[in-house]
Amino acid sequence: MEHLQEFKKKNNNGNRKRKSQSHSNAGNTDRRSNTLTFPLLMAAALSHSHTNTNTRTVVKDCLTKFLSHPIQPHEATCILSLCPLLLRSKSPHIATLTAQFVGAVSLLSFEMNHQVVSDFHTLKALISLIPTSRKAVSMAACDGLLDICSTCLGRQRLLLFSALGTLMFAFLEVQGSSTLISLSTGDDVNIASLRIGFQKGKLPVLLLNAAIILINTCNIEQLRKIPSKLSECFSVSLKEVWREAHKKRINSDILGVGQGMNLYFSNITISDLAESIFRLSINVDQFPALMSSNIVERRIFWSSEDDFKHFILNQWEVLPCVVRRFSSASLEVDEIFTSFMQSLCFKDSFPSVLSSILQDLISCLPIDSDELDILNFLMEVRNKLGCPLINEQDIRVLRTDNQFKQEVHFFQENSDSFRVKTPHVLCLDDMLKCQEAYNDGYTVALRGMEFRFERVALIADRLASIFGQPSAGANMYLTPPNSQGLARHYDDHCVFVCQIFGSKQWKIFSQPNGQLPRLYDPCNILNNETIDSTRDCYNFFLNEGDVLYIPRGCPHEACTHCDKQDGSVGFSLHLTLGVEVEPPFEWEGFMHIALFCWNRTQHHCHPSLKSLSGILNVMSTRLLHIVIGLIGNSDPAFRKACLVAAASSQSNTNSWLDQCQRTIFSYLINKISRESRFQEALKSVEAAIERHEDPFQQIKWLRYLNQERESVEGHDWDLDWDVGSTEIKDIFAVYVEYKEMAERVFMDVKSKFCNEVSYDDVTANYKLLHEKYEEVRKQYMNGMLSLHSI
Repeated sequence: MEHLQEFKKKNNNGNRKRKSQSHSNAGNTDRRSNTLTFPLLMAAALSHSHTNTNTRTVVKDCLTKFLSHPIQPHEATCILSLCPLLLRSKSPHIATLTAQFVGAVSLLSFEMNHQVVSDFHTLKALISLIPTSRKAVSMAACDGLLDICSTCLGRQRLLLFSALGTLMFAFLEVQGSSTLISLSTGDDVNIASLRIGFQKGKLPVLLLNAAIILINTCNIEQLRKIPSKLSECFSVSLKEVWREAHKKRINSDILGVGQGMNLYFSNITISDLAESIFRLSINVDQFPALMSSNIVERRIFWSSEDDFKHFILNQWEVLPCVVRRFSSASLEVDEIFTSFMQSLCFKDSFPSVLSSILQDLISCLPIDSDELDILNFLMEVRNKLGCPLINEQDIRVLRTDNQFKQEVHFFQENSDSFRVKTPHVLCLDDMLKCQEAYNDGYTVALRGMEFRFERVALIADRLASIFGQPSAGANMYLTPPNSQGLARHYDDHCVFVCQIFGSKQWKIFSQPNGQLPRLYDPCNILNNETIDSTRDCYNFFLNEGDVLYIPRGCPHEACTHCDKQDGSVGFSLHLTLGVEVEPPFEWEGFMHIALFCWNRTQHHCHPSLKSLSGILNVMSTRLLHIVIGLIGNSDPAFRKACLVAAASSQSNTNSWLDQCQRTIFSYLINKISRESRFQEALKSVEAAIERHEDPFQQIKWLRYLNQERESVEGHDWDLDWDVGSTEIKDIFAVYVEYKEMAERVFMDVKSKFCNEVSYDDVTANYKLLHEKYEEVRKQYMNGMLSLHSI
């Protein structure tokens, strides 16, 4: 539908390259005249003396006549056969007119566009005109390519014939030394659709426009095929434009409709530009071999292998602890935060440059936790990509009221209460107010620092590998003296608090019930909760360089003190590195993968779903998945992070960490074997179906393993993970009808699974899924870093 509207819009505006047409006089006589000129054009084009001046004149006159009147499809079809020859003419005028003709025909209809792009020789000839010293010819050829791009098929055919590389190289050849741009609302008042106007020649802008359209059409493989050096150089040029566009948008330097008449406004919008920069960086290795996970491990834990082992076995996801910075620290280890600290200026001037730092940042739009297609994400957010910071999503400006111990949010407090709650995109005035808010005692919290600063991204990446998770996050908190930012709360992920500047007092309580909170589950606000006096309480005072570990689920709060008498700063700047354990990478997730993989090996024993025995087997396996979830709700071991993919466990299969994982696996299998409750699981599924919910929604991510299985004849031996709720309801009804028989089958399935499943067989599939999640998160990180490297 989007392409159809785009095509109709172009047609409604008319062919932008044709000369003015007189509709009042364009009657049958004109059309007959066009038809009569065809034999002359063919004779001239095919003549051995076509380079003769008189012959060229005939060809030019014929083409001019065709372009000056409405083109008829049957005439266009005849002339298209001559286009490869005419496009290669030594006459610039003929080549230009032919390129215009190809473009005009491409806009006639979808059918004519299809005919043009299906002609191999015409496309190759048109593309070959791009890198030429004849400016008018190049412009006409580029205009023709843009017209061909009016359909998805046209864009794909141009990519197939390497038009993108040609356009990128030609742009780099003709672009000027500097880029002067302006922004305009054009016909759309949406700030995300701001059009970019250029104060340079038309040809570079046409080339850039066509290149951006094709880049934003590429799939992952096509992006990989772009030569790395060409991609790198082109990205540098795009970022020059992006830098100026972002600056003008932040400063609201935007022209209205009709302004900037001396500019050439293309169809490039600021979101199109951002998407191209993002896409070109997807496959780039942002992390050169500057830092190993061992360096991060030593800096955060300041430990030997034995100390790290003690941390994992005794404190990980259980108890808070602090690692103090020692003056004898090696420069190599201490350097991991140095470049980040330098990018924030010196500590004494940092709060005063807060607003200028915020101006360089853009919104890191949220990506779904189970999104494993980065291009699908881009399609959903393409009109928002590159927008400024969004309040409560990217940035929070807040303080805790000392009297009521409740959070006060600056922008909410200073906005009209009756306003509709829409995403609040920060403007320049808001960023200046953040400085004022800080001076009034508000903490400025920035999320997604791993998407904004390369060194933080590198640290987060290495931290994730230490704990075998696909990614880790990083937030930054700037708190003024004698203040508290966040109220008492707990997180659904483990955090490592790295004190960068200043100092802070922390109070941490033990987990309320010993059960780890799950990622994305609602976190209860604990502002007014009375902490049980019998619960353990830990007090830590962090100085610069100290690292504090807080397990997920532990309530905590922190505050700064007044400026110190010795002249040291009273404010605090710290990073929290968060290790988020997504559902597939908890131990419960590992057990779901184990059951899925074991069941896949049983397909030769499973009758078709069309038979009763097939339904009983399939639903019994599904019910065992429900059992695993129910046991996980009560046994903390199921919710702990699985470290099977951790860097330490992969370095040595006989290591203590590998042996630890095998021990946990055996414990969980025995737990499933002993505590599987058929009736309880059955009631759970029945209750979900009655609520019109999918009882298996929480493990939909298993479908990504489904995509890897080989196609086998009679593949309906299992119920697809994307099947609709109606089909599940119907199959489950049959299962319940034969409840006694179903219970026997269920117990048999459970017994076989627990006795036959192998830890080593599961790990390969687990790591495969881990790699999929990790790849998409790194692609997202690369894209966001590229938009911040301005």
